[in-house]
Amino acid sequence: MAGRGTPATALLEKQKVAHTLHAYEHDPRHESYGLEAAEALGIAPERVFKTLVAEVDGKLAVGVVPVTGQLDLKALAAALGGKKAKMADIAAAERATGYVAGGISPLGQKKRLPLVLDVSAEGFETIHCSAGRRGLEVEIAPKDLVRLTQAVVAPISA
Repeated sequence: MAGRGTPATALLEKQKVAHTLHAYEHDPRHESYGLEAAEALGIAPERVFKTLVAEVDGKLAVGVVPVTGQLDLKALAAALGGKKAKMADIAAAERATGYVAGGISPLGQKKRLPLVLDVSAEGFETIHCSAGRRGLEVEIAPKDLVRLTQAVVAPISA
């Protein structure tokens, strides 16, 4: 896919991980990037996961949850052995990951941040998450996402 490369897609190619890219026309007026992706691609929203950057005990971390839910900050902190968590500042999230908000991928981030994938992902053969740009999703097996990101799998969706 010429002109579609991102650090996430480069990592998948380099590691020879099976995946499928799905592009759609992003509408900047849409209220939810993840729900927009589900609608545009015609897939169940429970299979589309959003990547959210939070601070756990003052250090950045990533929670990956279904777009149909919210990130449970207490559960994220607990999954990482921390005490408290809050959503990260958008500018800090963009600096650390190298991606823009709405297009943050769990893969190929500039800094490797601790990552927790919601346990619900294990109920699907493949899930969809951002490929590093608004309007570009990657379909990947949850086990491959866990391996590539060294993720912890825990119930972190509220």
